[in-house]
Amino acid sequence: MASAAMSSNKKELEALPIVDAGEVRELMSSGHHYLDVRLGKDFDKAHADGARNISYYLSVTPSGKEKNPHFVDEVASLFGKDEHLIVACNTGVRSRLATKDLLDAGFKNVRNLKGGYQSFLRSESQQPAAHQQ
Repeated sequence: MASAAMSSNKKELEALPIVDAGEVRELMSSGHHYLDVRLGKDFDKAHADGARNISYYLSVTPSGKEKNPHFVDEVASLFGKDEHLIVACNTGVRSRLATKDLLDAGFKNVRNLKGGYQSFLRSESQQPAAHQQ
């Protein structure tokens, strides 16, 4: 029974709406918002220009991950459920989970950035808005 549920969840994640990195700039210029769901410390090091950060996880350690129990509420405090959101993490895995949670919560125009922030940087040689060494 557990494997059937996991298989169903995997299919749901694979069926989520996505956006390719090369489309992000154009979408942002037409009013889409870039929601970065990485940890705040990673966002502070570098992020897409104009991005807003709400961490999907409160912590990520080798022993596990602690999900932010207020994630959906925090997103709802910044964005309306009809606004267009591009959800991104570092490589596109965590943002798929965040995208699903937002869609399940009634957000209507949410798309996962395929390949995450790393693919965004590779597309058209984008430069991060902030970078600390």
